[in-house]
Amino acid sequence: MTTASTFAGWPPAAIEFYRGLEADNSKSYWTEHKSVYDEAVLAPMQALLSELSEEFGESKIFRPNRDIRFSADKSPYKTAIGAMLGRGYVQFSADGLGVGAGCHTMAPDQLDRYRIAVADEEHGEALQRVIAELADAGVGVTTRDSLKSVPRGYPKEHPRAGLLRNKDIAAWKQWPADTAWMHTGAAKKHVVAVLRASRPLVEWLDANVGDTTLERRR
Repeated sequence: MTTASTFAGWPPAAIEFYRGLEADNSKSYWTEHKSVYDEAVLAPMQALLSELSEEFGESKIFRPNRDIRFSADKSPYKTAIGAMLGRGYVQFSADGLGVGAGCHTMAPDQLDRYRIAVADEEHGEALQRVIAELADAGVGVTTRDSLKSVPRGYPKEHPRAGLLRNKDIAAWKQWPADTAWMHTGAAKKHVVAVLRASRPLVEWLDANVGDTTLERRR
């Protein structure tokens, strides 16, 4: 990633670009508006990540093309730009700006360790305190996939039954596209605030879940 520009937020043209892409997700639209993507969408993300890398670590911007090989939806382009920043995630789209951190996908061994820790009185209560602290900071905790009931082997009346049903967990904060500061350099401090507030959750996951030891499927 190479950029010397200073982060000044995402201009309104970035939102308009994604609104147009949502309406016409085609190669012709992308080609015609590629310069807008480069200047109004990609460049601000590169500048933001560059300025935050010293505190939060290395970054990676995800490619704009969708993997459509096994998808019924053949739309070729993602309608958001997303990037990893250390253990955090930053996303910008026509819906606005989102920032979070956590574990968005758990392998079977990670999920086993997560459930054991949640069920444990000490570690489970520690996670509840982390979630409460995030709420006090205005940051929610979300899950993309969860079971309808408590997993087998755990009591249905467990005091943390809701957390046990989770198959992933992450801190997340979303701001709508009409947020005025999003178009200014002030957006950086809001991103930083969420990433810092999310650290206790990341630390809990590191201590109790860790990385998978299973071989990834090819």
